[in-house]
Amino acid sequence: MNPIDPRKMSPALPPLVGLATFEEAAKPGLSVETAVSRLKRFHYAAWRLHQICIARLTAEPVYELKMAFSRHGYLAAEADTLFRARVGEMREPPLGLEKIPHPALAVFFDEILCAPSTVNLVAGVYGKAFRALREALVCYTEECHPLADAPSMRACRIVLMDLEEICSYGDQVLASFRALEETDPQWLGLLDICLAAAGGLDGSASSMAGEPTRYFSSVPYVYDGTPNRDARFPDPYNMGVNAEKFLYDESKPPELKVLMMFYKRLREIDVPEMMASIITETKGKPWGYYRDMTRQLWDEARHAMMGEVGFVNAGVDWPSTVMVNSTWSRMLNLTLTPKERHAVLYFIEQGLMPKTGKRYEWETSREAHSPLSSTFQDYDWADEVLHAKIGREWYVADMPSAAEAIRYGDECWSRIGDLWTQWRDEGLTAHRNWWPDLYRAYCEAKGIEPDPDVLAFDDSYESSRADLKTFEKSV
Repeated sequence: MNPIDPRKMSPALPPLVGLATFEEAAKPGLSVETAVSRLKRFHYAAWRLHQICIARLTAEPVYELKMAFSRHGYLAAEADTLFRARVGEMREPPLGLEKIPHPALAVFFDEILCAPSTVNLVAGVYGKAFRALREALVCYTEECHPLADAPSMRACRIVLMDLEEICSYGDQVLASFRALEETDPQWLGLLDICLAAAGGLDGSASSMAGEPTRYFSSVPYVYDGTPNRDARFPDPYNMGVNAEKFLYDESKPPELKVLMMFYKRLREIDVPEMMASIITETKGKPWGYYRDMTRQLWDEARHAMMGEVGFVNAGVDWPSTVMVNSTWSRMLNLTLTPKERHAVLYFIEQGLMPKTGKRYEWETSREAHSPLSSTFQDYDWADEVLHAKIGREWYVADMPSAAEAIRYGDECWSRIGDLWTQWRDEGLTAHRNWWPDLYRAYCEAKGIEPDPDVLAFDDSYESSRADLKTFEKSV
């Protein structure tokens, strides 16, 4: 008896909802056991890549890499979330997601985490790890059953979309760094040995017992929470321009308030630097905590780049005219516990009230007839809604009450704020008022004359925080 051709019984539509042809679907594909084994390795790789990007962000001096680690750490977290969920759909608990798939894989990622220089770090992250994950996912999509394992196929394709972006960026980064410095070839060879010993990142090849001899990771990694900046940030302790005093001064023109908002956005570089310390140093939380906190970290990096775009669009060379400090992230990271840092972050978010908050900044942008700033502030405001929710779920829920959560954050922030005079007296900064330089550069780009009253603005953070609360001087 001949099999019935189902295409003769229906209109000429694609079979199997377009997932595969009948010939492709007739092949057995991977077993559930094999699929789960590989998916666990994908989870491990994404989890470790997230860890590396976030842990190395704060001390990385190159601004563009700080931003890249923010995004790519977030994308790795999203990938890990998909793989965790898929394994949970295919096996009963315990899922074993906390287990290291092979000791050589642990050495592979430990080596990258411990890379002593930027050039080695990017070679490991972009030249080896993300590429290996992409290749493993491509193999999975070619070998899994397109119908029976369609959920895994979908997860892999989503992650591959992000990996194409990451690897394309990584290729450009690697090309840039190759012109500056050579990576240690012995170390790169060790990374290849690790992958080979593990049977490839996905474990599909023959593996070897044991772990390769460690190189950089022979000394365990220690997180460095000290913010580091490149030469475009020459005065990192400068607190000489109180942006909020200018922004909330009714006598100042809206279009120049937009200029100060670009500074405020760019200054948000220190939020990813600080949040990276919370994420790295906080242990034992559910995976959702790390995923949500990393999403907020990436949002804050986006905000910093919005400020950068604003200055470039305004014709202003921000590195030569704007002194973007790192005092906030530095003091929080080096003097407060992770919970205390989160308390400060939540307190600041709650302080963004309509009068002096995100709505005000959006309305000011509209009054200034700045479509670009209006767009940035519109989305900055929208992001703050999500961040407040993240704060309620992962910080306030651990406090006695919402009121106590806010009070504690205020207390922690006040504890680290009043160091303006100390930094000046130690010669770390003169707190130079850089506003006149920025304003003149803006006027020159616009072909207009500076207003003497605006040019004379000279309020610093000597006695008040960014929320305009006055410091109580110690006796």
